[in-house]
Amino acid sequence: MIKLTDFSAVIFDMDGLVLDTESTYCIAWQKAAKSMGYEFTTEFCLSFSGLHYADVELKLIDYCGTDFNLQTFNSLSGDCWRNHVYVHGITIKSGFFDLLKLLIKHNIPHCLATNSGSKNALECLELAGIKEVFSLILTRDDVQNGKPEPDIFIKSAELLKVDISKCLVLEDSHAGIVAATNAGAFAVLIPSTEAVDQATVNLCDLMVTDLTQLTDVLLQSLN
Repeated sequence: MIKLTDFSAVIFDMDGLVLDTESTYCIAWQKAAKSMGYEFTTEFCLSFSGLHYADVELKLIDYCGTDFNLQTFNSLSGDCWRNHVYVHGITIKSGFFDLLKLLIKHNIPHCLATNSGSKNALECLELAGIKEVFSLILTRDDVQNGKPEPDIFIKSAELLKVDISKCLVLEDSHAGIVAATNAGAFAVLIPSTEAVDQATVNLCDLMVTDLTQLTDVLLQSLN
C-alpha cells in the first residue's frame, strides 16, 4: 500500500484526469471530420489521449492521407468544441475535490502538468470553474519536449522544490505514464476509458479506478 507520507508533492494531469475534456474533444473531432467527408471512430479519437496536438496532427495525416486539410480541420473542430462546451460545460472528474482537500489538509504541494498548450489549458480550466485552484500550472509551452518525454514532470518537481522520486504523478494516458516513469516519479494510472492498454498497466506503479479510490487508499495509509 502506498502511503501519503511517502510523498512530498502530487502532480496532476489535466485532460481525462482532472477534467473530462477528452469526450468533448472526441465529439468536436467527429463533427469536424464528418463535415469534411471523413468518419472518425471513437476509438481513433481516443487514441489521441495524452498526446500534444502536433503529434495528433501526425496521426491525422497518417489516417486520412497527405491531402487532409489540417488548417480547415483545426478551425472546424475548434468551433465545434466551443459550441459544445459553452452549452454543456466541462465536467470535473469525480473525487477531485476530495483529493484536493486531503492534500491541502496535509500541506502537500501540488500542481497541474498538461500536454495541452497554455491557451487551451487555461480556457478548459476556466470553463470548468477551477482556473484558480492550481497555483502552479505547467503546459506543453513550458518545456522543450512534451509527454511521453519526461520534461514536464522534471520541471514540475524543480518548481515545487521537491525530488522527483518523491512526486506522486496522476495520469490517465500511456504517454503520461511513460513520461512519469521516465522522470523517476511514482506513476499512478487512472484510466479515462474502459479499454486500457496492458503495456500501460504493466508500466505504472499503481492503478486505481478513479480519484475517489485513490483518495480512499491515501486516507487508509494515514490510519
